[in-house]
Amino acid sequence: MSFLPGTRVSSYEIVSPLGHGGMGEVYRARDRKLGRDVALKLLPQTFMSDPNRLARFYREAQVLASLNHPHIAQIHGLEEDQGACFLVLELVEGATLAERLKQGPLPLDDAVRIARQIADALETAHEKGVVHRDLKPANVALTAKGQVKVLDFGLAKAPDDSAGQSDQTNSPTLTSPMVLSNAGVILGTAAYMSPEQARGR
Repeated sequence: MSFLPGTRVSSYEIVSPLGHGGMGEVYRARDRKLGRDVALKLLPQTFMSDPNRLARFYREAQVLASLNHPHIAQIHGLEEDQGACFLVLELVEGATLAERLKQGPLPLDDAVRIARQIADALETAHEKGVVHRDLKPANVALTAKGQVKVLDFGLAKAPDDSAGQSDQTNSPTLTSPMVLSNAGVILGTAAYMSPEQARGR
């Protein structure tokens, strides 16, 4: 299921598509109750009948709800309507770090400032036992004022994740070739994995 501009789902009106990935499509939407724009991350319809994918989607919502930090994009809610399941997320106005890097190298002061903000966000996540597992420039947004927002915790490892909880071998965001480890399969984007992650640690 995809949403067209003007579609109403729950109390939200779709404005435009923002992007898509392995675990969902993201739309800009207008919250008609609160009068603000938000991002809606829609779980693809084909995953709605897959208990493992659905569990991962709910886990992403729970992970985001556990993190309250100025450099982590916030979650406003998890909803189901018209057969769709979606996250209601903070809409971050601005470009991703990946888009910014296409313009050329960052000045040193900007690079250090951005790196500090990312590290600060990750420190907070790690203190809660959450590991992002897919940190890359496309998952870091930069606001017009230069503030960093770490996005997309869809592959995050939460404190209660354990081996055998779910079969993740069909996830479209798995690395290829897949490597099995004691914790399951390796998740993430190969070009941005730490050596520990690539080794399944």
